[in-house]
Amino acid sequence: MLEKYTLEELIGYLRQMMRIRKFEEKYMDLLMRDIAKGASHLYIGQEAVAVGAIATIRKDDYITSTHRGHGHCIAKGADLKLMMAELLGKATGYCKGKGGSMHVADVSSGNLGATGIVGSNIPVATGAALSIKMRGSDQVVLCFFGDGAANTGAFHESLNMAAIWKLPVIYICENNLYGMSVSVKRAFPFEDIAERAKGYNIPGVIADGMDVLNVKETVEMAVERARRGEGPTLVECKTYRYYGHSLSDPRRYRTKEEEEYWRSKDPIIRFSKKLIDAGILTEEKLKMLEEEVVREINEAEQFALNSPYPSPESAYEDVYTDIYVDPKTSIRDLSTAKKMGLKMRKINYRQALNEALREEMLRDERVFIMGEDVGIYGGAYGVTRGLYDEFGPERVRDTPISEAAIAGAAAGAAMTGMRPVAEIMYIDFITLAMDQIVNIAAKNRYMFGGKSIVPAVYRTQGGAGRGIAAHHSGSLEAWFIHSPGIFVVMPSTPFDAKGLLKTCIRDNNPILFIEHKMLYNVEGEVPDVEYTVPLGVADIKRVGTDVTIIAYSRMVHTALEAAEELAKEGIEAEVIDPRTLKPLDINTIINSVKKTHRAIVVHEACKTCGFGAEIASLVMEEAFDYLDAPVIRVAGADVPIPMSPVLETEVIPSKEKIIDAVKKII
Repeated sequence: MLEKYTLEELIGYLRQMMRIRKFEEKYMDLLMRDIAKGASHLYIGQEAVAVGAIATIRKDDYITSTHRGHGHCIAKGADLKLMMAELLGKATGYCKGKGGSMHVADVSSGNLGATGIVGSNIPVATGAALSIKMRGSDQVVLCFFGDGAANTGAFHESLNMAAIWKLPVIYICENNLYGMSVSVKRAFPFEDIAERAKGYNIPGVIADGMDVLNVKETVEMAVERARRGEGPTLVECKTYRYYGHSLSDPRRYRTKEEEEYWRSKDPIIRFSKKLIDAGILTEEKLKMLEEEVVREINEAEQFALNSPYPSPESAYEDVYTDIYVDPKTSIRDLSTAKKMGLKMRKINYRQALNEALREEMLRDERVFIMGEDVGIYGGAYGVTRGLYDEFGPERVRDTPISEAAIAGAAAGAAMTGMRPVAEIMYIDFITLAMDQIVNIAAKNRYMFGGKSIVPAVYRTQGGAGRGIAAHHSGSLEAWFIHSPGIFVVMPSTPFDAKGLLKTCIRDNNPILFIEHKMLYNVEGEVPDVEYTVPLGVADIKRVGTDVTIIAYSRMVHTALEAAEELAKEGIEAEVIDPRTLKPLDINTIINSVKKTHRAIVVHEACKTCGFGAEIASLVMEEAFDYLDAPVIRVAGADVPIPMSPVLETEVIPSKEKIIDAVKKII
């Protein structure tokens, strides 16, 4: 077996395993002395997996990692100084101290990052593999995860998606026998996790995770298969972590005899002996190698200890990238477009969205659509109709019913050069994808020190009005507005829908684009020329002097109806449509309130902790001295949306409810 390798390769594998071992031992020492803080999921014992697997790929290939990911990062070529600095929370670390142990990423070397949530990196790896396939590259992705992750929904959704699309990803399950404390014997109905591959009609193979060459040769076959375009492989590496799940773990769930047995299979000791027995290495050279590694680790430690902590001000950096604005095509609002003398035409909201998608797909070949029924069917509400015929199944991708995989794959594809528009059919279904959107897409840039972008648009629709009850009528925008790292856009007119969607697709931030099911047939004017609408700019839909009504999405139209009725009684309401709830143009709202001295906030979502409460609070903070009355919220009732038309009408805002609220403060 050794004859197949050069001396440099064999010594290199040993050195790399030793670097991981010594690095982890040093980190453990720093933790025990309370110099290092935070998580402590050590990779000691599993070094052969990371080194053997990553030895099979090129520098331009990708990996995704886990909370126990130091070994993966080092094996992919990490600078130990920058890595140790990150673990100590220093400004010189890979992620500027914002990621730490469980979220180390070296994006420039193809390490797409570690995740602290079990299994959440698996859809990301799947998306990176999709990106590779769509770009026509021969790269591959290695996706590392533990045995516990093989029981998550993200695992099953991702493997299924990768199998049907034959994506170039190798799923590497590091079976160290315990998901925290639960034995695989109690968590699986079979002995070998590789058996799971049968359910997806892909190869499932087993490697000795304590033997670096066995891991390398097993993974190598999977890599070669992936590069040939034959799809994914599930590789189970049977290995063992010498220490507990973390340093606080007393390891009561396993015996000393078991630990001694696995330590007798130590990957570094066994491989060193193999090289010595083969005459490739001597005891003296082994000692010199160890000393060399120890020096490198000590230098990394000193670098980290001597590095400064981040400035407090840097805590607010790297959440978002610069907001996209095209000075050539950007038009603030419809009234501005008309003042410019642009030729107009009337289309409905659905057509506006369809045109935006088509134009951006023609403009940029990196843009693609994925989601349930978006292809042949044309989308549940017809928004993508015709695009499948024009752009084909590669760029208008029908997916399985797998919301977590859709959302995570969109993030992974976005991180590796594509610009996905992922559709979640109903916002109620987005609950199944929350982890991937909120913890991955939204947080990755910040956790990785601003060195990653996730230009993914998540299109969905919500709201009541069709009598389809609680699981298809939600208004959940406040959940995402509360989550740093993602923008939220809710247009109310065809002009805004088209221009904002085009901007969102071009922007480098993850964006949740929420449509309303009752707006698709609403008609309005749009320019005949190319245009975009800027993010973070509100639109004054109606000018008034007596009260400011802030409303968004469908409620803009309800507010405008109320304003017209109020005008008959001599009350002139100013209606402001924020359009983008995050970033929010609070200045336009405040300036209006300073003029009218009264404010009503209208939204369809439940009143308690709805976005109206945030707007009301901001108005109180910024314009309290100008108010002649308290800010009033007109919002949905705190009940799930009922089916009966009588009940549905009762629990959402109406023209009459808005008029009543205005009259209370006039």
